[in-house]
Amino acid sequence: MRHPEWIKVQSTGAHETKKLLRRHGLSSVCEEARCPNQGRCFSRGTAAFMILGDRCTRNCSFCAVDSSKPLPPDPGEPARVAEAVSGLGLDFVVITSVTRDDLPDGGAGQFAATVEAIRKINGSTRVEVLTPDFRGDTGALRTVLQAAPDVFNHNVETVPSLYPQVRAMADYSTSINILKAAKTLYPEIRTKSGIMLGLGESRAEVLSVMRDLREAECDFLTIGQYLRPRRDNIPVVEYITPEVFEQYRVTALEMGFRAVAASPLTRSSMDASLMFENCRPY
Repeated sequence: MRHPEWIKVQSTGAHETKKLLRRHGLSSVCEEARCPNQGRCFSRGTAAFMILGDRCTRNCSFCAVDSSKPLPPDPGEPARVAEAVSGLGLDFVVITSVTRDDLPDGGAGQFAATVEAIRKINGSTRVEVLTPDFRGDTGALRTVLQAAPDVFNHNVETVPSLYPQVRAMADYSTSINILKAAKTLYPEIRTKSGIMLGLGESRAEVLSVMRDLREAECDFLTIGQYLRPRRDNIPVVEYITPEVFEQYRVTALEMGFRAVAASPLTRSSMDASLMFENCRPY
């Protein structure tokens, strides 16, 4: 399917952000997942750092990240991320990772160490973590939250009926419960989740997911259009119009989300600092 006229993907170009990432031997989910907003974000000197390597232990059909046996965690990675954040002069940074089901803690310790390393260099930097589900392990979740990130993000990605096709190695209830547990354990930390549209979901299903997230007291919501990153990924079923995205945004705010971003090119980490700064009070 050709992209409709309202989807215009910017060229990534060669920006200083990429050079700095290479210099520190780091990966960004922007590149690994072939995000359509790379050019927009890199030109602004921002990036979502991807820790724990670039090989995922799961094989979600929507994702372009390599799925193969990963390498052991790099103990020097947290410090290099902190140095890169300092080099870019970032006031707000997003830390995400591949899924590491091979590790006893799912990589939670590396998340915590990275948050702590960033804060050690610049205590005023806001940090959002976008984590895997840790297979529902609340102990691993607690490890991450004890490092006091400003935002805990975990994406449900799609509606429950599409999990067998889209996230075959994940479980919808586990994702909802990890968000609920995060808010229960540390209610002061803002929670966030995201969903992709255009995979064959119905409006009723999308609204049901939104209600589930609100019942889990999720603060922030992102809704974007799924775009097929490679030919071997699951195809786009439908392109959702900007008008429909706006309807979902208004409905989500009415449900009680503190901040909502919804548009064809909205992605989980895009403009994360603006969502944090401009959210509605409790």
